Amino acid sequence: MAVLCLGAGTGAADGAAPEPGAAVPESELVPGVAPGPAQPWQIDTPDQMLAPRVYTPTAKEDAVEPRAAAPGTYDLIEYVPLSDAVSKVSCSKLTGPYQKQIEQWLKLKADGKQSAADCKAIQKFQKKYKIKPAIGFAGPVTWYQMMLLSAKKSPNAAGNCPVKSYRVACVDLNRQVTWVQKGSKVVYGPVQMRSGRKGYATRAGWHTVYWRHKNHWSTLYNSPMPYAQFFDGGQAFHAVYGSIYTTVGSWGCVNLKLGDAKKLWSVLKKGDKVYVWGHRTGT
Repeated sequence: MAVLCLGAGTGAADGAAPEPGAAVPESELVPGVAPGPAQPWQIDTPDQMLAPRVYTPTAKEDAVEPRAAAPGTYDLIEYVPLSDAVSKVSCSKLTGPYQKQIEQWLKLKADGKQSAADCKAIQKFQKKYKIKPAIGFAGPVTWYQMMLLSAKKSPNAAGNCPVKSYRVACVDLNRQVTWVQKGSKVVYGPVQMRSGRKGYATRAGWHTVYWRHKNHWSTLYNSPMPYAQFFDGGQAFHAVYGSIYTTVGSWGCVNLKLGDAKKLWSVLKKGDKVYVWGHRTGT
């Protein structure tokens, strides 16, 4: 399979192998395998910087469900150094940007440096959760999958999302997960998401869902924003027809997989509260 180069950064991105032991910056990583037929890696998500024109959709418009995502759209494709991708290594010797965090999660010696034992342990995890390529590189997709697993049992264990008597959509930028709770009961999620990039961060604090548009179309990017639920100006929860696992964030929206966005649509209502905290890595 061909490897798609994003052309970001220097060093690994221009074909030169990183120095052994040095951590490879996230900005220099590329998809480790060729993307699926509907994964536009080089196209930004269809977010809106400005608030949309609010109107009441007709019953006929609302009756139309957004089109399905193509098979493979949401595959867990890890970002790896270009040298590893080109060489198709069986087990990476390079130190990933999430090396120490992943070592800690796997209860390995957390020295922040890749070793043969680290690689095997990371590779085992990647194979179990179908992360490709499973070459043991400590990349962002592997780390965020671990964050989701950690959040599954009790996403609000740290108490970062305020507990209220009404529904609150909780947006955890640190772990890149979102869920909805009513009181202390989780009624949706947690699910993985992608928040805003540097300079366009998803705004922290309290917000309110003020408009919902199932078949919204971005006039800025001329692209679909399925199951859009706007909560702050042009920032909204919505699905994307592409990977949510890219190293670069959105333009501020909370991007979701289509199935997750559809389910969230059935949970939230106009007037529901949204609480956002933390920051995405690199922002």
